[in-house]
Amino acid sequence: MVVGLLALAIWQIAETFLERDSDTKKKWGHRIKFLGTAAAYIAIAITAATSALGRQSQSSESSQSFSAQLLAAPAGVALLVLVGLIVAGVGVAFIVRGITRAFTKHLSLPGGTTKRGIVAFGIAGYIAKGIAVTVTGILFVVAAVTHDPETAGGLDGGLRALAGLPYGAIILWTVGLGLVLYGLFCFARARYARM
Repeated sequence: MVVGLLALAIWQIAETFLERDSDTKKKWGHRIKFLGTAAAYIAIAITAATSALGRQSQSSESSQSFSAQLLAAPAGVALLVLVGLIVAGVGVAFIVRGITRAFTKHLSLPGGTTKRGIVAFGIAGYIAKGIAVTVTGILFVVAAVTHDPETAGGLDGGLRALAGLPYGAIILWTVGLGLVLYGLFCFARARYARM
């Protein structure tokens, strides 16, 4: 898993340099997206490596220390709110991409049942991924407003927050299933992506 995630990160970094969109704004937008995705893959790879070595994940602790450092800086509250809003915005973008099926424009899908299955996996996966990322962003904003860096807990903290809601276990299982479907969609995307 670690090797695969690092390979994905390298691919995203390469895409940053190979971006060919003629529109300068779109080109830089794509580059930022590729670098952000690479950073996320690297973070997940580190978490996976930590787990494989038998240690506990430190993502909530690193998110808390990041939040504490930002809160201690001048204009730290505003910066942490900005980080939270950006993360939440990325999450909302995933949800919108799932609902509108915008991801299909980057695929050359076959017809029939295969297409319907891949699109259904993509919709469920993007929405689930978006919910998890949005909750993480909201936790950063809450940490800033309450001046409590322990509130920010990274993706695992976001999933724990979902579990703490009424019907949280059902919500968490639904998001988990959606993330599994997103993983299956990624296999299909690897096969049918327009290059």
